[in-house]
Amino acid sequence: MLNSKTYRSISHEILREYGEYERISTTVLNSYIGARVSAYLEGLERMLQEEGFAGSFWIMQSNGGVMSPPVARRLPVAMLESGPVGGFIAAARTGVALGYTNVIGFDMGGTTAKANLARDGEPQMSHGYHIGGYAFGQPMMLPVVDTVEVGSGGGSIARVDHTGSLKVGPVSAGADPGPACYGKGGTEATVTDANLLLGRLDPAQFLGGEIPLDVGAAREAIHRSVAQPLGLSETQAALAIVKIAVMNMSLAVRQVSVERGYDPRDFVMIAFGGAGPLHAAEVARSLHIPLVVVPNFPAQFSAAGMLVAEPRHDFVRTYYRALDGTDFRELGRIAAEMEMLARDRLGDVDVRMRHSLEVRYRGQDFSLPIAVDPTRYAEDYRATVRNAFHQLHQTRFGYHDADLALEIVNAHLVAIAPRAVDVLPAPSQREGPALVGKRAVIFDGEPIDCPVYRRESLASREQIEGPAIIQEYASTTALFAEDRAEVTASGELLIHVGSPE
Repeated sequence: MLNSKTYRSISHEILREYGEYERISTTVLNSYIGARVSAYLEGLERMLQEEGFAGSFWIMQSNGGVMSPPVARRLPVAMLESGPVGGFIAAARTGVALGYTNVIGFDMGGTTAKANLARDGEPQMSHGYHIGGYAFGQPMMLPVVDTVEVGSGGGSIARVDHTGSLKVGPVSAGADPGPACYGKGGTEATVTDANLLLGRLDPAQFLGGEIPLDVGAAREAIHRSVAQPLGLSETQAALAIVKIAVMNMSLAVRQVSVERGYDPRDFVMIAFGGAGPLHAAEVARSLHIPLVVVPNFPAQFSAAGMLVAEPRHDFVRTYYRALDGTDFRELGRIAAEMEMLARDRLGDVDVRMRHSLEVRYRGQDFSLPIAVDPTRYAEDYRATVRNAFHQLHQTRFGYHDADLALEIVNAHLVAIAPRAVDVLPAPSQREGPALVGKRAVIFDGEPIDCPVYRRESLASREQIEGPAIIQEYASTTALFAEDRAEVTASGELLIHVGSPE
């Protein structure tokens, strides 16, 4: 950085990897946002100093780690798309704390729903993505938490298209004017309006009562936009809206599990976001996921993930060579150089190093990351790499060919500085009865007189049989018939999902 108006990025300092176009694009993106991000961070640091802030100031990255302000000023492109990542870091940590190392994080907010799969306590990663979409966006080739996103959120608009089909999303009413029931001028029917009409949301307790909801406005919007064009009642239309939204969200979970070669029945779903717990049981049931965890403070869960994230940096070096012609001594030197850079960036701490090699069949464009141990590099290590690649390829794609030649593309290092971090503590139990009343709720057919619980008043180990509604300040959990929830000692809700019909 030369001055407040001039910012320069050098490609080998941003991305030392082959792929000229992607490397240039990543460098240009870094420079494009660099001056503005640097000025913002400098101002923020100055303000914190003036306020006497004595804590640690870290910046969230798209790879699920945090970085110091000096690094962030040099590498602001690593911040892009970092906002949704925090929740998936917290989901993996929460799963490990509860004894579940394989989890699927499910985040539903006001505009979108997102999913990520974590194995052995680690969220799955993707090597780059396109800012602005694959068709017209710009490639950014730094590591990012592998997230699948669909346009199904609480504010997603339901409409009948020219063929007479009901569509939900991806267009959203946003926060302002928001769903029709917000009373801020919105007139389109949304998923939130449908949930309100079905009785799953309490019009007097939305966001702790700070935003009273207008049932009449929701009914009118659904009647005009969906029920009347399709010849349905308002409740039938509301059920259809929710069912389609659930189907869309189930596809996102399928993409991070089934389409990656993983059986969702082997995973636990951790549902968060303001609207995630409201739909999680239905999404899980559609995929035969047996257990759903609703963490403490689900609406604030992504922010909590930023608090528990650890300092992390990723390094890459292109090493394009046939596996049979690999010089593992050279790979060892590359690994040592990357470790030296990692220690220089992370400081004098006990850095945890994770090495991998990108390997593919010769002639392919797509590669798979193979975990390696540079301390064991020797000429016979290629057999270890070959066997690990075939095993991973079989898992991901259902086949492998032991006779095809393999080649190495890149060497990677993930360097993490461990911190003593925890998920958010259990909320203080609120005095008073947990059962606050009953109201008419529609789950699948006719309305039922459904018990409603205040989550803050639930005792540890308490169990609730569905159907039931569990309300808290910024979120609502819906239990269907045959679902059963229990409260852990640390406050999470464990929902044992009933079998699909």
